[in-house]
Amino acid sequence: MNFLRRRLSDSSFVANLPNGYMTDLQRPDSSTSSPASPAMERRHPQPLAASFSSPGSSLFSSFSSAMKQTSQAPLGPMEPPGPSTPVVQRPRILLVIDDAHTDWAKYFHGKKVNGEIEIRVEQAEFSELNLAAYVTGGCMVDMQVVRNGTKVVRSFKPDFILVRQHAYSMALGEDYRSLVIGLQYGGLPAVNSLYSVYNFCSKPWVFSQLIKIFHSLGPEKFPLVEQTFFPNHKPMLTAPHFPVVVKLGHAHAGMGKIKVENQHDYQDITSMVAMAKTYATTEAFIDSKYDIRIQKIGSNYKAYMRTSISGNWKANTGSAMLEQVAMTERYRLWVDSCSEMFGGLDICAVKAVHSKDGRDYIIEVMDSSMPLIGEHLEEDKQLMADLVVSKMSQLPMPGGTVPSPLRPWTPQTKPAKPPGQAQLGPLLGQPQPRTPTQGGPRQAQSPQPPRSGSPSQQRLSPQGQQPLSPSSGSPQQQRSPGSPQLSRTSGGSSPNQVSKPGTTLTSQPRPPMQGHSTSQQGEESKKPATPHPHLNKSQSLTNSLSTSDTSQRGTPSEDEAKAETIRNLRKSFASLFSD
Repeated sequence: MNFLRRRLSDSSFVANLPNGYMTDLQRPDSSTSSPASPAMERRHPQPLAASFSSPGSSLFSSFSSAMKQTSQAPLGPMEPPGPSTPVVQRPRILLVIDDAHTDWAKYFHGKKVNGEIEIRVEQAEFSELNLAAYVTGGCMVDMQVVRNGTKVVRSFKPDFILVRQHAYSMALGEDYRSLVIGLQYGGLPAVNSLYSVYNFCSKPWVFSQLIKIFHSLGPEKFPLVEQTFFPNHKPMLTAPHFPVVVKLGHAHAGMGKIKVENQHDYQDITSMVAMAKTYATTEAFIDSKYDIRIQKIGSNYKAYMRTSISGNWKANTGSAMLEQVAMTERYRLWVDSCSEMFGGLDICAVKAVHSKDGRDYIIEVMDSSMPLIGEHLEEDKQLMADLVVSKMSQLPMPGGTVPSPLRPWTPQTKPAKPPGQAQLGPLLGQPQPRTPTQGGPRQAQSPQPPRSGSPSQQRLSPQGQQPLSPSSGSPQQQRSPGSPQLSRTSGGSSPNQVSKPGTTLTSQPRPPMQGHSTSQQGEESKKPATPHPHLNKSQSLTNSLSTSDTSQRGTPSEDEAKAETIRNLRKSFASLFSD
């Protein structure tokens, strides 16, 4: 019964039966080859065989159809997604840390991030802020301000920060470094960066960066004032020369600076340093002619000269005359070199003094909390606003990491996918382990080497395709109907083989899978596609079966004893169904 089942499942055997015989077993979806498959080209001279399916193959036709849909559906072109509904982006919240003297909301009015996202400005001082920072939740800021006599309390999550206020000042007893740490903890971007803002909370620490630039560029290009640092009052015994300027701790706007004329006054100042319990610096007093200030906001440079009118040695105290001067390359080098410290300063200024002997001395560098001076205050504030909008536009958009809708199709283009699909064919199609029953001619003339190993090993071969003869090298030649030999060779591909790139997997015929030895392919490839009219039915049946499959597994040495018996059985069963 097993032999009868195998014989009746062979389409070439059933093709030689009388017309209309066993047509009640026909099914509408019994064809297992696509119209463009090489199997249909092979059967083109035999219309009856091309339109008929054997009962054995019909048992698995539903599985074959399902496999066609499964293997071809992912490979089809994906339809372009329809137009999505525009999503309204929430406004970006900008926190400006500054006093109430400047209304920063008007400088950001009408400005948008990337030209499409609104900016909502929240302004407050350090003393009016509180916060809570989280690892994954960002930073939640609580603000309590008084606007026009009304107390306003709000909580929000800022997207960007503009720092225009000092975070630490010993003179005023203001220490908001913990807020800077919290904002940095929440991962908030800022101008200047929160890393640089925290580093600017100690002037000697900033001066140490100036010393590095001084050693890098040299005293000619970067003339830095001579300064001495004392961590406490104990080392402050005397100064090398007088007068000197003593700077106590960390303060701003000229506070904590004392001019010492002699040794006695110096000892008195030392006792004050001991009471303050802080560090101190001393630097030589420079009889200045005017002060110099070079500021940089983004890519905009300005240089100012300030001359004291009241005669005070502090040019920023009392009356002074301010005027803008030309921006020289020397000044540009100073501010560009200082703007590189602490990872980069988008807003900074360099202060220097010009002595009466014509020499310049750099004494300090300021960050984004620097006070704006001159007649271009509005322009400078507008430059800061434009700089902030530019920085906000460079940030990644929320939701920018959402996977593209095309991403799920990416794994299907990998070369490892077709072998996985090809392995499903023989498992759901026809039983394959019938190598010992394969028969054929005894002479091996095929250029293909004999196949060895189990069917599972053949399915998992690295190439996924057994070697073909030189006459059947490309898929275009396999599909050519003009060459009978090419049609026979390509039409009998084994389902255990993985199709080459460009050849559809399901186009390989599955019913004619019971093949012969490799030697039969080489011998029968020289015979015509249709049987000779003078041959009897037994020989015609043998020729048809031998040309229906080229992927053979058995060898003549293994099947010589069984080949003759199989041919005799073919003749017997052919006579049973003959007229």
